[in-house]
Amino acid sequence: MDRTKHVELADEALIRAERHAGDAERHARSDAYNRHGAPSTAIGALWADIARTHLAIAQALPETENTNG
Repeated sequence: MDRTKHVELADEALIRAERHAGDAERHARSDAYNRHGAPSTAIGALWADIARTHLAIAQALPETENTNG
């Protein structure tokens, strides 16, 4: 995988993390937090870690040349 692909994967993971954070926030306002919110929090944190990992890999790779024009 090249740098661009890792940045794309990081972006996708960040979107998932944001979605789960929103779910956790919604559940925190109800009695369902322990059943639904806590797992959403953990899953969101995992996706955030995945995003950070892809960004770290992207930063370690050399920049790819743009050959589209």
